[in-house]
Amino acid sequence: MAYSSDLTDSQWDLLKPLLLNPSKRGPKHGSDLRHVVNAMLYISHTGCQWRYLPEQFGPWTRVWSQFRRWSRNGTWTRVLTGLHASSRTSCGRKEPPPSMVVIDTHLARGASNGGATFHNQGGPYGRTNGAKRIVCVDVTGLPLCVRVVPASVSEASAVELILEDLARTGADARLELVLIDRGTSKSAAQRLSATFNYEVRRVGWDEPPRNEQGAKIFRPLRHAWRVEVAHGQLVRRRRLARCFENTVASATGWLHVASITEILRFLG
Repeated sequence: MAYSSDLTDSQWDLLKPLLLNPSKRGPKHGSDLRHVVNAMLYISHTGCQWRYLPEQFGPWTRVWSQFRRWSRNGTWTRVLTGLHASSRTSCGRKEPPPSMVVIDTHLARGASNGGATFHNQGGPYGRTNGAKRIVCVDVTGLPLCVRVVPASVSEASAVELILEDLARTGADARLELVLIDRGTSKSAAQRLSATFNYEVRRVGWDEPPRNEQGAKIFRPLRHAWRVEVAHGQLVRRRRLARCFENTVASATGWLHVASITEILRFLG
């Protein structure tokens, strides 16, 4: 039985070479790997628990072990970087690494499944117990780099972590400008600019735009709105409705899966 979340043949052709990265152990599931990935996409879209995975996908423990492995060994990061490069090529961009990115965070409420969890208090006045999702997009609006951290991590620290990830993957080769919101202080932005040798610019309205009657009106910030749209698209996956994970690696893994799905949909 096929599900609407399953990969198409063209999508699998794009994804397969990135997943089958040469290693000493070789591919874990051989020709059945596509079936395993479809199971992960099913959970991402529906938000079901591992043990409620339909029998057509086989034992849930097999899918869980592969997801856990990829979440810890950097596979999802490599796949996202590779697919993003393909998306820029399809948009007619001259080079895969972007020259400008936008970074923003989104606070997700935590939902404990029992046991220890990385969730903690954060957000306005520290009232939200959960996790902070960090997303970095380029001018296409597609995710280039993502990460999940405890809710208490400051905006400046969140931006710094993503910039370190970009440097680690080589995605900052042409980077000249990073746009962030005003949750990061001016001094912190200057420190990050000096550390990474490109401009980290805070954006936002000094005064909210108003109409002729003096009422506040919504007006998107140029380029910065793209990351807000990305956050909205990613949380359409029910697995991301809340942060159901107990570890940072697992939470980041599901954010990667959602981001990869968005790029695959864009590429067709």
